[in-house]
Amino acid sequence: MEGPIDVAIDKALLNQLLAGRHPQDLFTKGGLIDDLKKALSERMLAAELEDHLESEAEAGLGNRRNGSSKKTMLTGSSKLTLDIPRDRLGTFDPKLIAK
Repeated sequence: MEGPIDVAIDKALLNQLLAGRHPQDLFTKGGLIDDLKKALSERMLAAELEDHLESEAEAGLGNRRNGSSKKTMLTGSSKLTLDIPRDRLGTFDPKLIAK
């Protein structure tokens, strides 16, 4: 089993994310932390669907993307409404946000 991944976030990117934001607003509802949680979660879900569609294509199934649906996810600090991607055949079952 692999060890933890060391993620170093570029300081220029952090400066860009923090530009124009009041420090007290970073952790509030709808603040930067919630925006990052939503963006990262939706990106991971999209990657999961992409992997799912690739494996179904290899199996000869003609499955493809079919929009998204909304789902509310409770985090440690807030509720986030995520766009959960769907597939045409309805076989996609995300691991990140279970049905």
